[in-house]
Order: sequence, then C-alpha cells, then structure tokens
Amino acid sequence: MSVTLSPAAAPVASRSRRWGRWLLLLLLASVPVWLAGWWAVRHETDQRLAALHSAQDLHALGLRGIIGKYSYLPAVVARQPAVRALLASPGDATVRARVNEDLAEIGRRADALAVYVMDPAGNALAASNAGTPESFVGRNYARRPYFTRALQGGTGLFYGVGLTTGHPGLFVAEAIRAHGKVLGVVIVKLSLDKVAATWARAHDPVLLLDEHGVAFLATYPDWRYHTTRALTPADEAALRDSEAYGHGTVPSPMPWRTQAAEAEGAFVLQTRVAGRSRSFLALAQPLPDYGWTLTVMTDRDEILQVRDQAWAMAALAMALLVMGGLYWRLRERRYAEQRDARRELEQRVADRTRELQEAQAFRHAMEESLLVGMRARDLDGTIIYVNRALCQMTGYEPEELLGQRPPYPYWHPDDLEKHWHDSNASLAGQAEPSGFESRVRHKAGHDVITMVYTAPLIDADGVQRGWMSSVVDITEQKRAEARQRAQEGQLQRAARLASLGEMASTLAHELNQPLMALSNFAAAAQALAQGGPPDLLVQSLQDVRAQAQRASEIVRRIRGMVRQGSGLAERFGAAELVDTVLGWLKPEITARRVRVARALPADLPPVLADRVLAEQLLLNLVLNALQALEGQPAERRRIEISARVDGARLLFSVADHGPGVAADHAEQLFAPFFTTKAEGLGLGLKICRSIAEAHGGALNWHPREGGGAVFEFSLPLATGPLIRSDPNP
Repeated sequence: MSVTLSPAAAPVASRSRRWGRWLLLLLLASVPVWLAGWWAVRHETDQRLAALHSAQDLHALGLRGIIGKYSYLPAVVARQPAVRALLASPGDATVRARVNEDLAEIGRRADALAVYVMDPAGNALAASNAGTPESFVGRNYARRPYFTRALQGGTGLFYGVGLTTGHPGLFVAEAIRAHGKVLGVVIVKLSLDKVAATWARAHDPVLLLDEHGVAFLATYPDWRYHTTRALTPADEAALRDSEAYGHGTVPSPMPWRTQAAEAEGAFVLQTRVAGRSRSFLALAQPLPDYGWTLTVMTDRDEILQVRDQAWAMAALAMALLVMGGLYWRLRERRYAEQRDARRELEQRVADRTRELQEAQAFRHAMEESLLVGMRARDLDGTIIYVNRALCQMTGYEPEELLGQRPPYPYWHPDDLEKHWHDSNASLAGQAEPSGFESRVRHKAGHDVITMVYTAPLIDADGVQRGWMSSVVDITEQKRAEARQRAQEGQLQRAARLASLGEMASTLAHELNQPLMALSNFAAAAQALAQGGPPDLLVQSLQDVRAQAQRASEIVRRIRGMVRQGSGLAERFGAAELVDTVLGWLKPEITARRVRVARALPADLPPVLADRVLAEQLLLNLVLNALQALEGQPAERRRIEISARVDGARLLFSVADHGPGVAADHAEQLFAPFFTTKAEGLGLGLKICRSIAEAHGGALNWHPREGGGAVFEFSLPLATGPLIRSDPNP
C-alpha cells in the first residue's frame, strides 16, 4: 500500500525535513563546542592545581624557615648565666637590670618583637622592653598556651595578640631546666608582618588557620581573625581562656562555603572579599608540627573565562566548518548540474575512473609507508588487509596472512589464552580504548612486543564491515624499561649492602673496647679467685658487670640508629595512611598499568600506632601485590585496599588478582630469608609481621576467590591505650 502526498502537503513535509536536518546539524555542532569548553576547564584546572601545589610547598617552606631561624633563641637565652642567676634570686635588682639589658640586645640583634623570662608561676621577671610603657616585667602570663606547653616539656609555639601591647605575633617558648626541675620559661615573640605583606602582594590568596579554624594570616585583611566554620563550645572556651585574640574576644565566622572539586584534595570555595562574592579553587595542607592549616587558592572565575573563550573559539570553528560544508554542498550541486548537462558522459566516466585509481594508489602508498602496522578484519575475524609495516613486524608476507582466521600464525605459543581473550574482546567491541599489550612471535623465532588499538571499520554507507587495528612495535621501549628497572634494583641492593656493612662495621668498632675490657677483668677475677684479696675480686666482678652493661647500651644505641621511627604512637586516619603510601607508589602503579580500588568508609575512626612503621608495613604489602601482577592480563591488573572496624582494632586488607601463593610456599611465607624472587632477601614479610605484632596485632593471608592473595593486618583504634611500637621487641 503506497501513500501519495497532496501537492499542498509536499512543501510542508519538505520544510519539516529541512528544519529537522538543521536541528540535527546544530545539535551535532554543539557537542564539539561543549567538549572544547570541558577540555579547556580540565586543562586549566590541572595547570592551576600544579601551580597551587608548588605555591603551597613554597609557602610552607617559608614558614618553616622563619620559625626554624628563630627556634634557637630560647635555648640561647636559657644558657645565659645571668638568666639562671635571676631565676635563682628573683628579687635581685642588679641581676634583673643586667638581664633586661642582655635581652634587649638579643632582641635587637635577632630582630624579635620581644624576649622575656618568666618564673614557673608565669610572672615575667625580665624583658627586652623593660622600662617602656609596654613592659612585660611584673605581669603574669600563666594562662597563655605557649607557657603551659613549655612547662609540659615541649616547645611552646603560639600565634596570638599580645595582652600587653595588643600587637599580634608568633610566640616561641622553651622551659629552663636543671636536674629535672623547671626553673623558668624563655619566650621570644616574632613578627610575621613580612610574610603577611608578601601574601598581600600575591595574585593568588593564601590563608593560615590555627587549630581552632581561626585565620590569623591571610592575603585579604577582611579574613583575619575570623573563622571558616562555626566554633564549638570547647573552641570558644579555649580561645577565651587563652585570650589568643584579645581579652574576651571570640572570632566570628566569615562567609565560607565549600564543595568538593573533581581533582583529588582540592575543593571549590565560595566566600566574599571586600563585600563582593568570589569563587576560588583551593588546596588545604595541614602543618602538623605547628597545629596550623595552610590553604592556597586561585580565582575560579579565571578558569571559567578560559572555558568561555574555548566555547567562543570552538563555536567560531564550527561555524566555519558549517559554512565550508554549505559551500561544498552548493559547489557539488552546481557540479552535478553541469555534469548532467554535458554530453561527453563517457569521457567523464573515464576521467573519474582514472582519478579514483590515482587516489587508491596514493592511499595505498601512504599505508605502505606507515611505520605503524595496520590490520583489517571482517566481523568473523578473517584478515582482509595488512600493510607492509605489519608484515615486517611479524615476518609474514601478505599472502600468508590474508584470509587467515584465529589463531593467527604470529600468535605467541605461550600466550594463546591471552590472544584468544583479546581477539574475542575486540570482535565483540569490548577492546580497551587505550589499547592492550600483546606479545607476538616473529616468523624468524624472536619475540616482538606490540601495543594494539582497535576501532570499528565503517564503510561509506555507515555500515560496519569489520574491525581496524593499529599495531605499534614497543619492543625496544620495553627493553629500555627493563634495563632501567634492573639498574634501579642494583642501586637499591648496593645501598642495602652498604647500610648492612656500615652497621656491622659500627658494631665491630664500638663493641671491641668493652669486649676487650670484659676479657681483661674476667682474667683478673679468675686470678683473684685463686687466693687474691676478696675486695679486689668483688671490684673486678663489678667492672665486668659495668662493661657488659656498656656493651648492651652500645647495641641499643646502634639499634636505635637503624630504626625508622621513634617508637611513639600517634593518631592518624586510614585514608591518610593509604593516600601517603599510594602517593609514593604512584609512578610504579602508573608504569605497571595497575588499577587500585579503595574501600575506606568515611566514618572510620583513627588509629593509634607508630606512623612510620605502619606506612612501611602497608608499603611492603602493596609492593608485593604490584610484583604479583607482573605478566597478568590488563583486566586482572587490579589491587583492592579496604579497611573496617574489628572490635577495638582497624583491620586493613590488601588483595591482588595475581597468580596467588603456591601450596609448597605457604608454610614458609613468613620465614626469614625465604623468597621466590631472584633478587630478594626474604625479609620483607618477616619485618611486616614483626611490625604488626609490635602493635598487638598480627599479619595473615588467605587465597582470594577467583585467584590472587589477600593480606590482612590490624592496628589499634585511637580509643584504646597508648602502644609503644618497636620492630625489635
């Protein structure tokens, strides 16, 4: 049954089709424009983030440099005999005057705002500004945090507004001790105005927060002495008690709204500057040594301007393409009209045929000159085209390959299963867009490592006729990478041998004298035991005991030198631990093309452990997992890291999709010096188990369903008792 349109309806239908084509064209043109804007934002964001990371490191280094420059001053002042004399005789006016003069001279030379000495009760006994209206002498500062921290045995570091002068500054305090008793406290007040002035001139804003979230240094003055969040009652009480920013002053929150950004660790900040709404891309870095947080930002509106510019350029380019297409269509139409009008049809056909032959010959010449191998297959996997580069890569002539179906003659006999998997995935349209690695066997017998990229083969009618693959020879690249890894391994082994030799030499040298002394005293004791005076025999035995204790102390000290941490536990989160280790291993993970999946719930409580040893434990397990994935197909190059609460401990799990642990190796897996690696020492898992056991836990493993191995260890939660971790218990 056919339907014929009326003469009146035909123009309407034609216009509808024409408008439909224009709408489709507009939609197709808008996609590249949108992609151009998206790419521009992504590229500009990556560049800004790289600059922010550099600026963050630079600002943090500057702050540490300033603090480190003046951190020696309290110790220098504490060693002054006059200062100790004043603490012994607070009422001696002569000593006080001399100390005031000395402190004034030290403060002037060090360019410090003030230097003063306090007794254990918090009373200022002497100061560099003595005799001025703002003199600290006679005032009590026992409530200031720097004083209480110094009394507790550490270095008191505190930024706040002076109670006497009203001027802000950084207070560095250190206790003066004698025979385990606190005699007093030395305080140096420093100015950070130069840092603030430098930040004020910077194009990108910088913000420094204290432990309560109060901004005490910032590029914009409107931000200073305001908080980025609502203060808790505990924070308000602490600020009032310490009078950090003035008597009874509690900073108020500033307009501050954040949301997560696509880049890891970054966030988008909405705030106000000088009464105007601003949007920034920001990075925050904790400074745990000082209890501060350093935040660097860049104007997000500038990033959006780049997007708008990219949209404009892409829209212009698309407009030019559309205009070119319209012009080409008009030209073709005119050409068709002229061609229909011409009578020499046979000559035109001959000319057109010759042109097609020349184009085909030119295309064939280009394909044959490519250094990249080209292979076309139909939908059933039959090879229908190969170029010269692919033939040279495999050693087979075109007639030996054309018409072949899997398995192809150049497939490597040791990788047949992988070849079948990759071939089936490509024919099913499931090939990796980024390509996959494939080892083939040259006809001459040597191996060739290739990278294969597969795309649909579409004919002129838009119908898929098969699959087109680009094959790149990466054999030399792989050899270079292997040589580099071998050289790095040799350097690491040499460093380990040097460290072992140095430790052995140190032990031999240090223990030589006490061992010789032990031998001499033992000989003397033996002689005295045969009839010598009893008191001399007792003395000799005491000397033997003293030398034995000395040897023990030497061993303990050298062991302390080779240990990586202090043995003191600290609080940290599971995500922080995993981020640190994966940051160290990022080049290795990227080089091996391994995907790492993390299952770390956001509400996991922190752990209490030796952070350096915990990092070493997780680092060794992830490295073992990476090595286990060598030679595995791309879909199995995957590591899964997870953590969950198990009673009073946090249980970590590292799972790989490798070949697993052989049954005859399982019992010796944690034995010292047992290894399946040609270059290994067999101590890694033994050390990991020792670290886990030193924290009251254990290190275990079990096979993973579907192939691979799962290693699990636990660390105590921060709510538990403080544990002293020692890798050599």
